[in-house]
Parts: sequence; structure tokens; C-alpha cells
Amino acid sequence: MNFKIDENLPSEFVDLLTHAGFSADTVVQENLQGAADSAVANICQKESRILLTLDLDFSDIRTYQDNAAYEVRRTAYLARLQAKWSSGMTTPQ
Repeated sequence: MNFKIDENLPSEFVDLLTHAGFSADTVVQENLQGAADSAVANICQKESRILLTLDLDFSDIRTYQDNAAYEVRRTAYLARLQAKWSSGMTTPQ
């Protein structure tokens, strides 16, 4: 799976995901910070990446319903992973 980390999440998520064997990059790495949501969505679709974000605008299925390669994950699980990683855990679980 391929992920893109939105600017409202810690960049450490890239380390978590790549350590777990996934491909990950950030909105900031592509100089997309502050870009329109539609631009970020289009890039994610083009790159076949799942966007991880806290931006609730992306949860509007009327706007993003047809974008099969695009998905929003807003979950406490990711925050727990990041907390475990920051506390010195060597392998995310």
C-alpha cells in the first residue's frame, strides 16, 4: 500500500509506515502544504496513494465518492502508533 501523510499529521508517520513495509511520503515533501483539497486528492489518485489526514473536508462523500484510489483514514489507532513509536518502541504493532 502507498500512503500520503497530510500536513496536519506528524511527519514521523512516514517512518512508522515505511518501517512496517509500506510506501509513504508527505504533502510537505511535495510542496503541497496549503494546496486546495482537490489538488491533494488528485495527486493521491494519480500516485495511487491513500491519504492519511485529520481534515474532515475529505470525508464529504458527495465530493470524493468516485475516487477509488483515494481514501481517508482518521483514526485514533494512528495516534497510538505514533505515541508508541515516540516512546522508543522499535517495531510498530
